Amino acid sequence: MTAPTPDRPGGASAAPDGAGVARLVAVMDRLRSPGGCPWDAQQTHESLLPYALEEVHELVEAVEHGDRGDLREELGDVLLQVVFHARLAQEHPQDPFDLDDVAEGVADKLVRRHPHVFAAGPGSSVDATAAADDVDGQHRRWDRLKRAEKPARTSALDGVPATLGALARSQKLASRARRAGLDAAAPAGPEVRPAPLPDGSLPDGSSSDASAAGAGGLGERLLALVLEADARGVDAEGALRRASAAWEERLRSAETAGAAGASGLRGPDAL
Repeated sequence: MTAPTPDRPGGASAAPDGAGVARLVAVMDRLRSPGGCPWDAQQTHESLLPYALEEVHELVEAVEHGDRGDLREELGDVLLQVVFHARLAQEHPQDPFDLDDVAEGVADKLVRRHPHVFAAGPGSSVDATAAADDVDGQHRRWDRLKRAEKPARTSALDGVPATLGALARSQKLASRARRAGLDAAAPAGPEVRPAPLPDGSLPDGSSSDASAAGAGGLGERLLALVLEADARGVDAEGALRRASAAWEERLRSAETAGAAGASGLRGPDAL
């Protein structure tokens, strides 16, 4: 079967027929229609958010574990979330759109933001002269095209989701700042102070009020590590996740061996 080329509808190239996706859309339509599943019929964009987050995390786990069977299953679960949300959007009374609209929109965006790949044709707005010599050049061009598409964003930092985890969001902000040529140095924070003793005093005899400043200082130190990771091209979230997984394995081994009580489980250096 032939299908339109990715850059311009109407061209011919060999492509999968998408029967599986079409079947999934039909199944979802049946579930949401009268006589379908009561639970599916009650869902909203908001009620599905916890499931979307959970499925993405399970996909990350499948990728990091390297299990092909799990990867295929979790990709399907993420796809289900997209299809489900698109089906809900299709039912909107004022501004409906469906899965095809979503797919067309993202395909158009990819073509528009990769002028070095998709050559311009007659009447096309794609800049065929914009060849990307390296990855950094592609990043700069991507950012420039994105700004043109979203003129309401006045800062290079706009659009970073506030719901990202603190570690991932900090690194995303650092990446945006670096690519925009901003000074991304970590702010200087107060010195990290020791935690209060059980009686409320501090080991150095100073006021326990200083511990509040210590928390702020710890934040700056964590941010500095995130900036270091970004400068080195390391995914801070992934690095911490892998280190935590290794530490957890050591903790579980110690627990099984009956050594957990002796170690105190105070940190990686305790084992």
